[in-house]
Amino acid sequence: MKIAVIGGTGLIGSQVVKNLTAAGHEAVPYSLSSGVDVISGQGLEEAVAGADVVVNLTNSPTFDEASLAFFQTSMDNLLTAACKAGVGHVVILSIVGTDLVPELDYYRAKALQENLLAAGPVPYSIVRATQFMEFVDAVLSWTADDDTVRLPATPIQPIASKDVAAAVAQVAAGAPLNGIRNIGGPEIFTLDELGRITLSHKGDNRAVVTDPTAGMFATVKGDVLTDKDARLAPTRYTDWLA
Repeated sequence: MKIAVIGGTGLIGSQVVKNLTAAGHEAVPYSLSSGVDVISGQGLEEAVAGADVVVNLTNSPTFDEASLAFFQTSMDNLLTAACKAGVGHVVILSIVGTDLVPELDYYRAKALQENLLAAGPVPYSIVRATQFMEFVDAVLSWTADDDTVRLPATPIQPIASKDVAAAVAQVAAGAPLNGIRNIGGPEIFTLDELGRITLSHKGDNRAVVTDPTAGMFATVKGDVLTDKDARLAPTRYTDWLA
């Protein structure tokens, strides 16, 4: 199959392209650097022309309210181009629990993206993943100073990006789900516990202080970012750290 991977040079996209190519598909990466802009629409029709499947892994440059406009415009443009080209399957990557945290602008934006795809004219699949292991350092940095890292006890189910990419590639190569597939890491931690594990591994002596008001994930109420019934990936967090 010919599979156009929009956002195909990023953390997930580059690995999806590699996996699909190894499986014998013609996977072609597209990005802003190759002249494809999902907001202006420039290069989009050419990118999806002749494709059996389109995987959209583009992401908003911000996590604030502007992300809503990004996903509205990008999905409108993508679906218009895909429909015109006769594409038979569109795949996006989303987040486990994205529809359960309306307090976060970015999660509302991802829920909007899902809804636009589901209501659109092209058969589709949505892969929802739990939080990436690669993003843990960034999360710790949001509420850190020289002595402490403040984190809430939000339940988190970290997954390695390579496992996310493998799942997206598998879905892209299959029949449209016309629904959602949840994937997650094999273990659940509270975020403050994950912070302690991470700092200990790095030999970082800063203390992790449990603070229910600290950082973006403080907004999350309850255990909504994990899914024990998801398809579980093999990579454990301590193995990934090692």
